[in-house]
Amino acid sequence: MTDHTNAHLWIAGGGIAGMAAAAFAIRDAGFPPAHIHILEQLDIQGGSMDGAPSPAQRDGWVTRGGRMLEEEAYQCTWDLFSGIPSLDSPGLSVREEILAFNERVRTEAKARLIDADHRILDAAHYGFNSQDRLEMTRLLALPESALGARRIQDLFGDHFFSTHFWQMWRTTFAFQKWHSAVELRRYFIRFIQEFSRIHTLSGVRRTVYNQYDSMIVPLQQWLLAQGVDVRFGVKVVDADFATASDTQARRVTTLHMQSARTRDQIQLAEGDLALFTLGSITADTCYGGNDDVPPLIRDRRDGSWALWEALSRKAPDFGNPIAFCGNVDEHKWESFTLTMHSDTLLKRIEAYTGNAPGTGALMTWIDSGWHLSIVVPHQPHFRDLPQGTYTLWGYGFEIDQHGDYIRKKMCEATGQEILEELVRQLGFDDILDEVRANTDVTTVMMPYASALFACRSTGDRPKVVPDRAENFGFLGQFTELPEDVVFTVEYSIRGAMHAIYTLLNVDRPLPAIYHGLLDPKVGMQALRAAFQ
Repeated sequence: MTDHTNAHLWIAGGGIAGMAAAAFAIRDAGFPPAHIHILEQLDIQGGSMDGAPSPAQRDGWVTRGGRMLEEEAYQCTWDLFSGIPSLDSPGLSVREEILAFNERVRTEAKARLIDADHRILDAAHYGFNSQDRLEMTRLLALPESALGARRIQDLFGDHFFSTHFWQMWRTTFAFQKWHSAVELRRYFIRFIQEFSRIHTLSGVRRTVYNQYDSMIVPLQQWLLAQGVDVRFGVKVVDADFATASDTQARRVTTLHMQSARTRDQIQLAEGDLALFTLGSITADTCYGGNDDVPPLIRDRRDGSWALWEALSRKAPDFGNPIAFCGNVDEHKWESFTLTMHSDTLLKRIEAYTGNAPGTGALMTWIDSGWHLSIVVPHQPHFRDLPQGTYTLWGYGFEIDQHGDYIRKKMCEATGQEILEELVRQLGFDDILDEVRANTDVTTVMMPYASALFACRSTGDRPKVVPDRAENFGFLGQFTELPEDVVFTVEYSIRGAMHAIYTLLNVDRPLPAIYHGLLDPKVGMQALRAAFQ
């Protein structure tokens, strides 16, 4: 192992990728923790993995998004959190805590799809015809080089998009039909083991609380206990690079930083390294409450994309950020969190679905104008949630369409109007007034929520460690990891592990990417599901 006694590691971005990189540097490379510096422009770590009191409602709580974990595919995630102590279960790691929780609270959705008449549909019947199966087979058979920047809708006919399978797959993984066909192909291959259980989502692994409380906070406390230097309110805005004339090796030499009061520079010494987190799916997030609407920001104000834009001008292989942040209307999302000061709605949903909180999964109204989905998590979903308070999370996939009961676009609806649309989609009109009186709604507008699924060309996402890079690498969802899939915690953590192991010469292999297609049992289960 290389001696890093006098070296410093500078990490731009305090999301899960940056935090994981710091942890791997300490655990696997023997890097001195006090020489690891995480520079985060916000006042909190965790990036997009959030869970906090609502900034829009005094008594509300909010998560911007929900994320699934999965047993087979998340090997780097489990590798990391096997060494992070749980905060609530003495003697257990975060990984062991998650395993124990999922043994106790098992996911088996009974109301995955619902129609306009409030009927729970038979989601186990995927609805494929022969043409759908042929089109799926063709997608899997084509190499990425042949697919190029084609959209999903270029590979499938209209019938495929009407199937129960597509309604479940798109809402589980957040695909729109205009997204990248390459990314859908990767998802089919990476999550083939979910193909036969997508209607129940029994393969999902959940955390005790939201992922900020259950994963980010324990990891943050472990890093701080090791002595890692975390600086909030500091963002890296640019960097200088030099190329050695004899070896053509490329080095980062200077970091340009900005805080609320000052601009500063850091000169990297021999042996120092830098990692840059690129882009953000939660950049320019705006919140709304019961009686107002979150604005949509289109002009990249918060600076989350600015660093990548600056770096991309340094070298042609540093990626192309505009391919991902250049079309807000294709990638915007609106989510909402209900904070309920009564269990009336939760009890009615449990009676309707047969799922206790935490045992169900996404419920999707396939005919709704806004294409609404919700999930009712195990309660409490926030570690500090007051007793007698409950939450659920949901989102709309068609936010520029009119609701079926609230006759306006979702993006123009207040929190209370979204609540009414949801309650009436459930068919619970008799409790609407009570639910309104006891619920605070926080809405969240995210311009780039699905930007990582944008149709892209080769080179639009840079390598984690670019060719001839001697002391720097890139982190996050907008880097290129062959065979793996973006929009997962696993992608960020695998990229961080790859960067640290490469740059610090760690003699330990990365966990292998799981290939379910190599397992005959998984293949047969997927085949049977396709012909139901």
